[in-house]
Amino acid sequence: MDFIRLKNTDSVALTDIPQLTLEHFRSVIKELLEEKNCRVSAFFAEAGCLYAILLDPAERLFKVLACPVDAEYEALTPHISALHWFERELSEQSNIKVQNHPWLKPIRFENSDQPGVTDYFTMQGSAAHEVAVGPVHAGVIEPGHFRFQCMGEDVYFLEIELGYQHRGVEKMLISAPAKLRTHLVETAAGDSSIAYALAFDGVMSGLAEVPREKLSDRIQVLRTLALELERIANHVGDIGALAGDVAFLTTSSYCGRIRGEFLNMTAQLCGNRFGRNYVTYSGVAYDLPNSELSSLREWFERTVADFKNAWQIMADDPGVLDRLENTGTVPEKIMREIGAVGVAGRASGLDLDVRRDLGNIGVYDRLVWKVAVKNSGDVIARTKVRRAELRESIRMVRALFTMLESLPQGVAGACAGPEKLSPQRLSVTAVEGWRGEVVCAGISGENGELQRVKLVDPSFHNWFALSLALRGEQISNFPICNKSFNLSYCGHDL
Repeated sequence: MDFIRLKNTDSVALTDIPQLTLEHFRSVIKELLEEKNCRVSAFFAEAGCLYAILLDPAERLFKVLACPVDAEYEALTPHISALHWFERELSEQSNIKVQNHPWLKPIRFENSDQPGVTDYFTMQGSAAHEVAVGPVHAGVIEPGHFRFQCMGEDVYFLEIELGYQHRGVEKMLISAPAKLRTHLVETAAGDSSIAYALAFDGVMSGLAEVPREKLSDRIQVLRTLALELERIANHVGDIGALAGDVAFLTTSSYCGRIRGEFLNMTAQLCGNRFGRNYVTYSGVAYDLPNSELSSLREWFERTVADFKNAWQIMADDPGVLDRLENTGTVPEKIMREIGAVGVAGRASGLDLDVRRDLGNIGVYDRLVWKVAVKNSGDVIARTKVRRAELRESIRMVRALFTMLESLPQGVAGACAGPEKLSPQRLSVTAVEGWRGEVVCAGISGENGELQRVKLVDPSFHNWFALSLALRGEQISNFPICNKSFNLSYCGHDL
């Protein structure tokens, strides 16, 4: 057997995961990616073993395989491009040497005495010049360094250097008291608090071998509602930010206010505008009284109408369309090779969405909706995917309001988590956050303790795609290319 099948939120005994030789390990991953339409969800080392977790949308499950390693192994990246970033991370975090990796440079500098002191890729020639941007930027923005290799205004190569936000979230999750773990995981990427909390709860339930049937219908509906409100608020904010980057201030101003309305709806549901402290172990912290549904629905519909007007003003403007079309294009073939996910992947023709591809999170299997896919792979495609996803999320929220009306009120309050995990098991959960799939994998130790947590933000897959989007572009197009991806610095740095 080459791998073991694992459903979303389930767990498996470590001894049941096939242990392959490195050559067999590599060939199986390569075959699953190229011939079975799988994608890499997580790749990491623990206790002298490499673990690869691949998502198979056809079977709606994960395929997990392992490979024992000693102090070093031959890099897989030359054969499997999607592992490029993962192997750089692994080399930095562990004592395992990854031999003959094409670009084995730290991605967070977490073990460096001089963070940020490094060599950069450069171009030769008298006409070549270099533009360095950040890590400190104008305005309120997270730190990240962008180094452009240019000929005139044309960008030939963009090197992205991150790591300035590294907080050691994965390590803190191991040592923190159970009651603090959800609070910590919500900070992995603060604009995706609901997605991360749901992913972590799925893993903890899996490691404790608690069946998902324990969750009542009302809890599942409330969790789905919170996740979709998170998606709506962020997509609206991104569309407004894109308008601002092309100086179309009407839609930019409107969306700033409208995003605030959706965040305030989240506060009414969750007690916090960003959904903090709402998802608890196998539950939610608060119920939404049915007496509030009518006013919340009216508020929602008024705000949706405002957004439609703001969008249409922008979509009808030829000057905006001229800036967005044929800008920052990354074709489907390349996006598939590097393992892109989420909005960016779907804008380049990749038909992927964890809500459909895996299930077992929320009530998406009971809702009628479509995955938004565009094919041009440029800024306008990434913008249109957001708009299409907003249409679907709006329909979902309306259906969720109706579901709540028919369900009995009353849900369990906060719970710190399982007192003890089943020993030596691996569990994995993926949740479709607003950027893309948020993945959490966990391993329990011999005594039922939490031994390892691996978090994978969608940005981790997609930062290299932004580098590729700038090749051949004018450097002045960087702001709108960057915003069209809108990747998370802290979600990457963890």
